Amino acid sequence: MSSVQLNHDTTPFKPKTFPITVVCENVTNAPNIGSLFRIADAFGVTELIFCGSNIPLGRKMMKTSRSTEKVVRYQLCDNASEVVKQLKAQQYCIISLEITNESTPIHHYKFPTNQPIALIIGDENFGVSETSLKESTAAVHITMFGQNSSMNVVQATNIALYEITKQLL
Repeated sequence: MSSVQLNHDTTPFKPKTFPITVVCENVTNAPNIGSLFRIADAFGVTELIFCGSNIPLGRKMMKTSRSTEKVVRYQLCDNASEVVKQLKAQQYCIISLEITNESTPIHHYKFPTNQPIALIIGDENFGVSETSLKESTAAVHITMFGQNSSMNVVQATNIALYEITKQLL
């Protein structure tokens, strides 16, 4: 095998933006926020909306984001509930990434191709709030096979965005 590793300038990937907004409900860990910028860029997310107080957008976040905060559209809002209600009024399909008694395995959920999607991700410790879950069209979860019932918010968002964009292609 004589493969040659490609870099940013030589990959065959074509830029594409998907009608996906990621609503980050009280995600406050700077490295996680930086990683969310990177994956939002990688998966062609339209916008990140960080909800809550004390969202760290400083040096620690930028170390992880690798300058993607300069190209990914984002906004800061105090209240996730208000953001979700606004997106719902704009005809977004509201999807919470959370394990609930009614959530659907993400690989079984059929994401809409005829309306924009708002993916709600939750607090690193407590997940998506009950308020946001109640406003959601659906809740999806990632099936896991170990003893732990949760994973890092960024890793879960990676998996979710992969599945959503795969379906929207």
